[in-house]
Amino acid sequence: MQSNLVLLHGWGMNKAVWQLVQQDLQSAGYNQVLALDLPGFGNAPWLQAEYDLTTAVTELAAHIPEQSTLVAWSMAGLFALHLAQAYPNKVRKIILVGSSPYFLESPQWPGIKALVLAQFQAALLQDTGKTIERFLAIQAMGSEHAKQDIKRLREWLATSPTPNTVALAGGLTLLADCDLRALFCALPIPIYGIFGRLDSLVPERAVAAMQQLNPAFRAEILPKASHAPFISHREEFVSILKSML
Repeated sequence: MQSNLVLLHGWGMNKAVWQLVQQDLQSAGYNQVLALDLPGFGNAPWLQAEYDLTTAVTELAAHIPEQSTLVAWSMAGLFALHLAQAYPNKVRKIILVGSSPYFLESPQWPGIKALVLAQFQAALLQDTGKTIERFLAIQAMGSEHAKQDIKRLREWLATSPTPNTVALAGGLTLLADCDLRALFCALPIPIYGIFGRLDSLVPERAVAAMQQLNPAFRAEILPKASHAPFISHREEFVSILKSML
């Protein structure tokens, strides 16, 4: 059974969002289940003037054991893919959760509308707290348990310091600019995915596009889940995750 399992959170969040899944996996006998804060989020510092993926991945890699399976939610999928390329001994498998190698919508690719990301970037400068609240609402949109999901996310966020403002702004830039589709096809390791059919950030059509791009990519879609299936449909999510491990 895989002993090194690393859980990575998404934009604006921290490692606390994984606490219930982490407990489920530890009780199932996985020896080492780590939930990590991305650089600049939670308790992980960010001291640089700008936020770039290469530097952030370098900092993150120092905390990841060799031969780990990375479970990467949302923005963290970009970190996982880049990390697997830069530090191949660290990563044996990637499981993307509500994530994509390219988040921006284009005529050939389903994703987040450029206007939506631009609005978030502008709002972040005005009111960080309200911007994160709005993002929480979008993540739960469509879920049967939307209010409960948002409440849980809000409570877990409060357990750690407010994210670094440079990391928040830089993370949105990564979502807008990072295109790792070529890398997604080229990595010589298994890549899996777990998605929610009601996800508005990584729509169901994006999953089909990823499967066309990389025929070896295996994905499961939870029919009633949104962007955070590990919160809204935890038992089903954990069952699928175990099958992929």
